[in-house]
Amino acid sequence: MHGFGHADVAQPLRITVFQQNGRGESKVQGIRRFGQDNFDITLLTIDQTLPPVVDDTSEYLPETIEADLVLDFLIHPDLSHDLSLLCRKLGIPVVASGKKTTVDGTHTPPVCCALARHAELEPYSRWFGAPEFDVMVKEGRIEAVTVRRGAPCGATWEAARRMQGCNLEDAPVRMGLDTQFYCTADPSNWDPIWGRSPVHLAADLHSAALKAAIRKAQKKVSAKRQNSELSR
Repeated sequence: MHGFGHADVAQPLRITVFQQNGRGESKVQGIRRFGQDNFDITLLTIDQTLPPVVDDTSEYLPETIEADLVLDFLIHPDLSHDLSLLCRKLGIPVVASGKKTTVDGTHTPPVCCALARHAELEPYSRWFGAPEFDVMVKEGRIEAVTVRRGAPCGATWEAARRMQGCNLEDAPVRMGLDTQFYCTADPSNWDPIWGRSPVHLAADLHSAALKAAIRKAQKKVSAKRQNSELSR
């Protein structure tokens, strides 16, 4: 009930993930689990204790990167900024969720599951980003859910598992709550612009996406019923 809506890509997309304090671990696991072997991931971890200001980041960042896409889960702003500059020089797009950088080629959605589709991020953004669902409904309840696109941490798929049999009116709220439970974003990272934490934003995005999918499914059921009545 929580399947996929994609064809496999011809060659795995090479992704290099930069992280501190294990921030990227859940995303790497989710991409490997739900990306169906379409992504070749290299994980680079920086665990050294860093000063508040790092004037020269070359001690921590590589001179070059062999990748089609970079995911930035670094904590130190100087490392993130210089990583974006390096990737711009190398022509590699970056996804740095929650970051404030304005370096060209770096995409900064407020949370991983708010990433929009971008041609330069394909096929990654075809699989991962703002959630998309296909829903089958029957007798006022959800019969099945297919995840077409979701959070790289896997929260979308995990929450979708729990939707089968839910009342249509209650399901969007339930989806939001379950997403918060499985989401691995930092709940303390309050965003003054959005007025909420990344976890709460993720819940709202998933709830809205499921609500839209339910409406679409209900329209299909209604149209099918009308066609059946007309054919009598």
